Amino acid sequence: MKFLHTSDWHLGRSFHRVNLLAAQAAFIDHLVEAVHEHGVDAVLVSGDVYDRAVPPLPAVELYDRALHRLADLGVPTVMISGNHDSARRLGVGAGLIDRAGIHLRTDPAGCADPVVLADVHGEVALYGLPYLEPALVKDEFAAEKVSHEAVLGAAMDRIRADLAGRPPGTRSVVLAHAFVTGGQASDSERDIAVGGVESVPASVFDGVDYAALGHLHGCQTVNERVRYSGSPLAYSFSEADHRKTMWLVDLGPAGEVTAERLDTPVPRPLARLRGRLEDLLADPALTAREDSWIEATLTDPVRPEDPMARLTARFAHTLSLAFDPEGREEGGVASYAQRLKGRSDQEIAEDFVTHVRGGGAADDAERDVLRGAFDEVRVQASREQRLQDRQESAR
Repeated sequence: MKFLHTSDWHLGRSFHRVNLLAAQAAFIDHLVEAVHEHGVDAVLVSGDVYDRAVPPLPAVELYDRALHRLADLGVPTVMISGNHDSARRLGVGAGLIDRAGIHLRTDPAGCADPVVLADVHGEVALYGLPYLEPALVKDEFAAEKVSHEAVLGAAMDRIRADLAGRPPGTRSVVLAHAFVTGGQASDSERDIAVGGVESVPASVFDGVDYAALGHLHGCQTVNERVRYSGSPLAYSFSEADHRKTMWLVDLGPAGEVTAERLDTPVPRPLARLRGRLEDLLADPALTAREDSWIEATLTDPVRPEDPMARLTARFAHTLSLAFDPEGREEGGVASYAQRLKGRSDQEIAEDFVTHVRGGGAADDAERDVLRGAFDEVRVQASREQRLQDRQESAR
């Protein structure tokens, strides 16, 4: 049985103020063509369909067209909600849409209710495990503690129990949206850390034949049975070296897995340039980059005059400009964005404690207080979103 594994569409997202809706529509075209060309038996979409809980109308319209086109193919689609999605909004009409072969899995309580397909070798159970916010689902799964590993492990126990009651030889696939240990992150993913622990071990998926993961934007293989498809488009310059693809997965009669990467359309390549302004403008080796989206870091000891205008005269699609002067002493003043880049909210808060104290780092008790505050803010935001969803549903 063949599956097309994709995730992290982030419909409605822009790239440094560049509207990506046309590029996302081109990806949907490519997805539909790939399903037809490769004889795919089911499409797996592992979360973050939208970029935010309340997506803009053009993104919703593109999503609607995508569902109609997939339904018209007569190929089942299993789709879960990610941490960027509003699970309730994405799941509206799930029961009705299910009749068209589009199976939305947004309710954690239904994680052990699979979509069951069959081929000449028997049945395949497809389990959709939406993003699990630990503090909100701990009671649902009777998890021992508030952590990603605890709630995901408890949900997988339910799935394994359901699978054990199915006919011998039933093959299994799980869609999940999580940060699995060993995965490589990008700048464009939203932090999902709770309780200071955001990652889960790949062993949590033991017992199933294939885990189709979403959340990390780089296509990667955690192990032969646990893979991220990555996002179909680049959403940050940290993804400049990514090869954007989908996984074409072949599940054999005994659950053996083979997988092939299918490239997705690239609207415009990315390039990260670094050096003195005059050198970048004169370097003939950069001719091939002139049509790319550009992130430029200038190293001139003194900030040049009108640098963006001069850069765009050669590199018309320059989107990001930063300065990192040569010869700056270690520990010198960097831009605010540079100092925060790649740091979690927890690390930034701990740095602030160190700063206001004049050098004394936060101790364990203070780190626990900060961690608890961030957890509470994240959980409260999720609860407020759920309340807003319910109020809008009642109108």
